[in-house]
This record gives sequence, C-alpha cells and structure tokens, in this order.
Amino acid sequence: MAHHALPRWWGRRAEPTSPRDTTVDRTAQGGRVPRQARLGGLPGRLGLPARSPGGPAGSADAADPADPAVTGVVLLLPDGEAESERRASALSYAAVLPLGRALARAGRSEGLLVHRVRYRTRGWNGADAHLAADATWAAEEVVRRHGDVPVCLAGHGMGGRAALRAAGHPAVNSVLALAPWLPEDDVAAAAEPVAQLNGRRVLIVHGTNDRATDPELSYRLAERAKKSNRDTCRFEVHSDGHALRQYQDEVLALAADFVLGSMYARHYARPVADALAAPPPLGLRMPLAAGFGVR
Repeated sequence: MAHHALPRWWGRRAEPTSPRDTTVDRTAQGGRVPRQARLGGLPGRLGLPARSPGGPAGSADAADPADPAVTGVVLLLPDGEAESERRASALSYAAVLPLGRALARAGRSEGLLVHRVRYRTRGWNGADAHLAADATWAAEEVVRRHGDVPVCLAGHGMGGRAALRAAGHPAVNSVLALAPWLPEDDVAAAAEPVAQLNGRRVLIVHGTNDRATDPELSYRLAERAKKSNRDTCRFEVHSDGHALRQYQDEVLALAADFVLGSMYARHYARPVADALAAPPPLGLRMPLAAGFGVR
C-alpha cells in the first residue's frame, strides 16, 4: 500500500484567534464556547447617518470609524431576564426595533447612528450584572470605532436597568429607560446605585398597568437620582403595560424628543422641559398626554 504523508498541520494545536469587535468574554464552562457581546445594526440602512462627505447616503463609508457624519450613537439594550445563561432572545431584539427605527429616522440628518447591543447572555445574573457589563463594553466600543461622540443608552425592561447602571461610562451623556426592571427594595441589600447618573440627562418611562416590572420602583429610583441630578425626569403612561404598545406612537415621539434634545442641544418639547425643571413628585409622575408628538 502506498504511503501518504500526513499534512503539515496534522497534530498541531490550533492557534487562538482574536475577535475583531469584542473584548468582553465569558469563561467557558462545561466545555461550552465562550460567548461575546456584539454591536448589531438595524435592518436595512436606517441605522446609518444621512450622508458622509465622500460617499452616498447609507453607504459603507457612512459607518467608517473616521467618518465625520457620525456625530452621536444610540445603543439599544433589549429586555432580558433576572437569571439565565441562555442566549439572548430574538424576540427581545425585535421588540426594540420600533424604538431604533424611530430614533434613526429622527436623528438621521444630525448624523445619529443606532446600534443594537447583542448580549452574551440574556440574564442579569446577580452581582455579575452581565447586561450592564455588556452595555459598558458597547459604549467603549463606540469610542473605539467613532471617537469622541456622545452616547445615549436606551433600554427596555432589564435593558433599562442596564442602561441606568452603565451610565457612568464617560462617553454616555443620556439615558432612556423604558419600563425598567428593578429589584425589590431589600433592607439587607444595597439599593440600586444612582451616583453614576450624575451629569447625564435621564428619562424613565413606565406604564401604570405594568405587571412585569413595578412602576413604583422606577419612581423611587428616579426620586433618589433627582436629589443629586436635576436633569432627571419620569413619565407615566396611563393604563399601558410593560410593552408600552397602547400609546406606542406617543412613547416613540417622547423618546425621540428627549434623545435629540439631549445629544444635539435641541429645544425639548414643553412637557419634557417642564418635567426636567419640576421638583419631585411633579417631574417624576408626569403624565404622557395622548397625541404627544403625533402628527
């Protein structure tokens, strides 16, 4: 029988590869491959700035790290779970698409870029706070890609908690938390921190009929935050639930007004300006009027 030489690579140990876009890894457990946080865009071209000086609208050039068309970035943080090692849910990513599309359309002429953060795992997981760590990594990745541009953390549910917790990153200038999941008050545990919100514009939106997350808990957090950060406000959506679908158009209009006002020094709509200026409880229980911003 003829002898066939083995390939040169036979028996060699594979050299480790370095991921291109991530620095957040989770140690492999039980033989599983470590997962990494990633930045994802919106379907189509909605997440891209309107135009780069050297390329057409929505071109690849528009998302180049050195492109001056990118003047600000919104990081969308989907909902998650309190404890889970499973991969993030596709449904949670789909749920933040309407918000991403609304912000991308509203800010496109300003050079606003919108990214979805793809978590390593869907669970917050106690002291590990995986979702907040992924949000912090995402803000750092924006700096690496786009330089010194303002970042807004915009999250829903557990993503809202991640946005609030990761607000201390130097690039973050504003936080939008929709129906944020917050832990129950526990005298034996430290309260959810708020010091990292100082110097940021903060908007919390909560439906009064939310059965998944307690609106009263977001009010208490906003009340503590307001004591040291006057640029904190909270809106209540009467009779709406966790998904904020009943008045979705109004919620999206409110979000766009807040984000563009915070990132580009536009004038806020009168209700937003009043909520930021008003002392508690007025500015933290501001009702979202039906028809707000809807044309």
